[in-house]
Amino acid sequence: MSTSWLDEVKWDGQGLVTAIAQDATSGRVLMVAWMNRESLLLTAQTGVAHYWSRSRNRLWKKGEESGHLQTVKELRLDCDGDVIVMQIEQAGGIACHTGRESCFYRVLNGGAWETVDAVRKDPASIYRPS
Repeated sequence: MSTSWLDEVKWDGQGLVTAIAQDATSGRVLMVAWMNRESLLLTAQTGVAHYWSRSRNRLWKKGEESGHLQTVKELRLDCDGDVIVMQIEQAGGIACHTGRESCFYRVLNGGAWETVDAVRKDPASIYRPS
């Protein structure tokens, strides 16, 4: 596969692009992360979401520790070329490191953030201590 399609992505000054993972069935936004050229290429080649971890400064295959892999059904690039949207199937139904389905589990209600989604699995049982 040619990689010239990567040249159409508008990478930021750090070589990153915003990536949105959206459930392919429900349409719910599960998470937002960053991708660099290598992680986007790996995602396209393997069909499994790979990201760039800014905090760990390394490539990160979603689910490498938890087993909650994201199988990519479709990749889309927005009109400005600076956001990727992935239609994914989320293994285990958990995308968030807090053990919830989505990282977007809080709603603004009366001037305060209210948690509206339950924890599906205790994060301590998902991740190894660092």
